[in-house]
Amino acid sequence: MVLFCVIPVLLFAQPSKVFDNLSLPSKILKGDRKYAIYLPPDYEASQRSYPVLYLLHGGGDDQTGWVQFGEVQHIADKAFADGIATPMIIVMPDANTGQRGYFNDLKNEWRYEDFFFEEFMPFVEKTYRIKKEKRFRAVAGLSMGGGGSFMYALHHPELFSSACPLSAATGPVTLEDTKAWLEQRSQKGTDEQISIYYKKYTALQLINGVPDDQKKAVRWYIDCGDDDFLFEGNSLVHIAMRKKEIPHEFRIRDGGHNWTYWRSALPNVLSFVTESFHQY
Repeated sequence: MVLFCVIPVLLFAQPSKVFDNLSLPSKILKGDRKYAIYLPPDYEASQRSYPVLYLLHGGGDDQTGWVQFGEVQHIADKAFADGIATPMIIVMPDANTGQRGYFNDLKNEWRYEDFFFEEFMPFVEKTYRIKKEKRFRAVAGLSMGGGGSFMYALHHPELFSSACPLSAATGPVTLEDTKAWLEQRSQKGTDEQISIYYKKYTALQLINGVPDDQKKAVRWYIDCGDDDFLFEGNSLVHIAMRKKEIPHEFRIRDGGHNWTYWRSALPNVLSFVTESFHQY
């Protein structure tokens, strides 16, 4: 009799699903752009709408990075089953095709950031049952994607309730560093263009410019390993936020710049963004 009662529940419970080779057309980038998506358990069986986490990959990976190496499906399923996070949709765009990175280039000829906000986000939030209010939207990412998380949330604090940069590339510290960094990537421009780029895509510059009334606009969770080569940049960001009195969580854990570290960070990310999604 007990088995008879349990079986119907099992039949109707649907597992989560991951699709890692989807695409959408982009007028801004003049071609199709791929993305991956995680849909939580029972998404297809329900009519409810879900919060969303935009999860950004690092340099050298693509939209499949968090799926294949980050084990996002297994980790998210466990976090939801254990009750440390609320079910959410996780969206993973490809920023490794055409040009690598989440930003517009020096001369605004390659406009990935514009694509993300003007085309990708509206497409995703129209195609899937996603809650569209700021409080139900978060961004996170590793390395290059950690830099994307910083810049996107600092550029658009009105859109994200929380941001979780992991082992983040925080941008060149000085204007001269910016010029050298751009030249390494075959991007040459005028002094004015380089100065504009530096101010737009360096976390320290943006943090120092945050208005007093925006200090609590985004909830921050910053995580970097003690053996990570990006440790210094993340530490400088932490110090700048402390001086600016921007509330944030800062974690230094044992580890380096690798998937072992990022997989261990993801449950904390899911738990942290859930705090924003929930009603206080």
